[in-house]
Amino acid sequence: MSDTDRNNVSAAWLDGRPPAEFFEQPRSAIAVTDVPQCSVCDAKEYDLLTVGYDYEILTCLNPWRFVECRSCGHVWLNPRPATSALSTIYPSSYYAYDTAKTINPLALRGKALLDTFKLRKIFQALARPLTSFLDIGCGSGQYLRVAERRGVARDQIYGLELDGDVVDMLCGQGYRVFNRRVEACSDIPDESIDLATMFHVIEHVEDPISVARRVHGWLRPGGIFAVETPNMDSLDARLFRDRFWGGYHIPRHWSLFRPNTLHRLLERAGFEVLSTSYQTGHSFWMYSFHHVLRYGKNPHRRMAQWFNPFRGLPLLMLFTGFDKLRATLGFRTSAMLVLARKPE
Repeated sequence: MSDTDRNNVSAAWLDGRPPAEFFEQPRSAIAVTDVPQCSVCDAKEYDLLTVGYDYEILTCLNPWRFVECRSCGHVWLNPRPATSALSTIYPSSYYAYDTAKTINPLALRGKALLDTFKLRKIFQALARPLTSFLDIGCGSGQYLRVAERRGVARDQIYGLELDGDVVDMLCGQGYRVFNRRVEACSDIPDESIDLATMFHVIEHVEDPISVARRVHGWLRPGGIFAVETPNMDSLDARLFRDRFWGGYHIPRHWSLFRPNTLHRLLERAGFEVLSTSYQTGHSFWMYSFHHVLRYGKNPHRRMAQWFNPFRGLPLLMLFTGFDKLRATLGFRTSAMLVLARKPE
């Protein structure tokens, strides 16, 4: 970002005025918490990266600021929403709570196919048969059911989820799911889990290093921790970094990683990093264009809807294919999957 652009961003932060569309329905600012220290290296010196708003759900009027650590390059939201405001920024209509209603059925089939390949790679990293499984941020339970189909007993399939209704539903089906944040969960026995997955969750948590250490304690020696998260070191992140990158997911993403910063975090937590692969980030591409068209200098709200990932199926397929091709050719896409092992 140039000095001029950085000054403009600083002015926007001080100005604190959301786009005019935010005032079409009653909204207010929410409580915030300062985060003055990098969670990867503990440094306290950082630079302003960008400022934005909740462009996807329009839950609040706050301006939100991403900062970048001068020491290691980690990016985080400072300040971030207070935990008392979680129900505001994650309303009951949030897409992750009911993908069957929010995502096109054809897109769901495509996602299931991509998930099959992703999980196959993860299962291949296991040194022993899978007998216990934990999915952190399990949503409606799709990965819990995958573990069951691989022969894991339901009473050895764990999940953590913040939506109480979803937790009640999954518990009623026999899974061991808890309405807990990782940092506050004491329901899972130590050294009891063979595989823990965290797909697009670590960027949402308050303290990533504490979360990684907690998962390390739950895993058996030799157990695998699979972490998928947005990748700041990607083409779309660079193109849209000044404000509108879809991977910012403001204000629900609190930490954003590059491969080296995620590796460093996991190694600090006691893991051995096994591999890093790159996944499709189609929704990040689409939301980036959506935000530019809807909230940029010359808004085109009707055109922006073409880039809504839940409505624009042809473009969703196009960006999925684009990222799959780029990943195959060795490029870093906007989502990365890191596999790490707890040492024997």
